[in-house]
Amino acid sequence: MTTGAGVALVLRDPAPFRDYAVAVSDAQGPAVVLVGPPGAGKSTVGRLMAGWIGVEFTDVDDLIVARVGRSISEIFITDGEPAFRQLEEAEVAGALAERTGVLALGGGAVLSERTRSRIHGRRVVFLSVGMAEGVRRTGLSTARPLLAGVNPRATFAALLNARLPLYREVATVEVATDGRHPDEVAEDVLDAIGAVGGTR
Repeated sequence: MTTGAGVALVLRDPAPFRDYAVAVSDAQGPAVVLVGPPGAGKSTVGRLMAGWIGVEFTDVDDLIVARVGRSISEIFITDGEPAFRQLEEAEVAGALAERTGVLALGGGAVLSERTRSRIHGRRVVFLSVGMAEGVRRTGLSTARPLLAGVNPRATFAALLNARLPLYREVATVEVATDGRHPDEVAEDVLDAIGAVGGTR
C-alpha cells in the first residue's frame, strides 16, 4: 500500500496492538491527537495507527475542505489566514466533541489558545521534524500555502521556531520522525501513548 506521496505503508498484523484498541475504545472523543509541522507525517502516521488498532482516523484539514468545498491553499489565497484559522478552530472543536480514534490537527492549529486549551489533558503526540527533512518532505509545495512564498526555506525555519514551544506545551509525548519510515514512527507512537496511558 502507498500514500499519495509514494511512501510505502506496512500493513501489520493488528494482534500486537489489540490492548491499545481496548484502551482507546473507552476514550471520550479522540483517543490520540497528533500535532506537528508540515511534513511531520501526521496524516500518514495517523492512518497507520488507526488501521492497526481498528479505530477511526480524522484529518482536520479534510474536514475543512469538505465543509467549505475548496482546498486549503484556495482558502488561504481567497479568504486569508485569519479566516482559515477561525474555520480550523471550529472544526477542531467539533472533531474533539464528535470524533473518536486518531485525530490529526493541521500544523498551525496550536496557534489557537482555545485549541490548546481544548486538547489539554488528552493524549497529544508531537511528531517532530527538522528543517532540512521537513523541507525535503514538503517539496516546498504550493499546496502548503505558508511555504509558497519567496523564500520558503526561511519561512519553514521561522514557522518551526515560532510553533515549537506550542507543540511542546500541548504534547504528552514527542516522537522524532527524521530519517524514519512512517511505520516505525507509528509503532513508536503507540508504544509511547501506551506507556503514558497505562495500557502496558
